[in-house]
This record gives sequence, C-alpha cells and structure tokens, in this order.
Amino acid sequence: MPQKLPLDTLIELARGKTDDAARRLGALQSAQLDAKQKLGILLQYRLDYLAQLQVQMQQGVSTSQWLNYQDFLATLDGAIAQQRGMVQQADVRLEHGRNDWQQNKRRLNSFDTLAERARVQAQMVQNKREQRDSDERAARQFFVRRAASAS
Repeated sequence: MPQKLPLDTLIELARGKTDDAARRLGALQSAQLDAKQKLGILLQYRLDYLAQLQVQMQQGVSTSQWLNYQDFLATLDGAIAQQRGMVQQADVRLEHGRNDWQQNKRRLNSFDTLAERARVQAQMVQNKREQRDSDERAARQFFVRRAASAS
C-alpha cells in the first residue's frame, strides 16, 4: 500500500475547495441564465405591447388611453433597465466565480503535480533499494557457490 504523502491532505482540501467553487459557479451560471431569460421576456412583452398600441392607434386612441400607454411603457422601460442591471451584476458575479474556480483548480493541479513528483522520486528510491538488495543477494550467492566449489 503506497505511503500517504503530507501533500495528500492538502490535495484533499484543495479538491474540496475546487468542488465547492464548481458548485457555486453552477449556481451563478443558473442565476445569470435566469436573469437573461427574464430580460428577454420583458423585451418581448414590450414589443407585444407596442404592437398592440399600433393596432389601437389605427382604430383611434383617446388622450387618456394614450397617456396610459405612455405611462405603462415608461414603467416597462424602467423594469427593463433594472433587469439589464441585474444581468450585468450576474455577469460580474459569474466572472468572479469563474476566476475563483480557475484559481482553485490551478492550486489543485499544482498540488497534484508536486505529489506526483514526490511519488516518482519515492519510486526511484525504492527501485534503487530493490536493485541494491538484489545485487547484494546475487553477490552473496556467488561467494557461497565459489566457497562451496573451492572446498
């Protein structure tokens, strides 16, 4: 069974942080997608409302109806502006989340690389030890045979 390296604890911690960052990134991506979809719905609603206004204007619109349409469009434009702000905030949070995940991933990869180097080095030491032991056994057997054939 391979010996547990001190780096293995750091790797486990880094892997946990990377997994957490990946989960947060997924949630941020969902939030960004949701904000964009809501903006799309508002924009489509505005287009539909303008089309309805065009039809009403062809049939004739009273001043009070015209003012109501204008007020509603202004309110709708305010909601669209607010939602655009939310999309921008979601984009910024997503970018920060992506950077956080990448930073954690790089850290994990660095620890993995260091651990692999340590394992390779330990394996080389083990191989040299086994070769030395094998050479010593072969030399002893040679001297035992030589001594036995000399007697």
